[in-house]
Amino acid sequence: MEDLYNSETGCCPRFDPAPWDETEHVWQNKKFVKDNVRAFMHIPIGFGKVVVRNMEKIQSSDAATEQPPVFLCDECSLWKTSLFIETSKDVPDSEMVLISGTFLTKVFEGPYKDAPKWYKQMNQFVQSKGKQPQKIYTYYTTCPKCAKAYGKNYTVMVAKV
Repeated sequence: MEDLYNSETGCCPRFDPAPWDETEHVWQNKKFVKDNVRAFMHIPIGFGKVVVRNMEKIQSSDAATEQPPVFLCDECSLWKTSLFIETSKDVPDSEMVLISGTFLTKVFEGPYKDAPKWYKQMNQFVQSKGKQPQKIYTYYTTCPKCAKAYGKNYTVMVAKV
């Protein structure tokens, strides 16, 4: 797969947490490709393959975003995670989803095993703003290999309010 965003690793670009930490985002019909990843007790199985397969389809359809795309994960159950990858336009032979609304975001750094703790802290953050989360997505900003190379494993919790 081509290094579309000219990253240092040839894979995931370095993530800048500043625009995402304790900020509000309003999205109107933001386009995403939706796919599913099998999971075992919330641990994804074959996540990387699903990302690569979809990114290849997005690139071959000239639907890549100008900036690195947002990857939202909705851990629907112990056995399945829905993955949403931002695109600039519709991608043939893909399930397309439009996401709209107001979202509060907060950046966390550390191992993925801390996600349940981050989810709880995100709920508290949203409530401290006088709001109730309708849904909380997880935005994994880099793959494990790139997180190790960069020395930071940033994850963004994205709450629709």
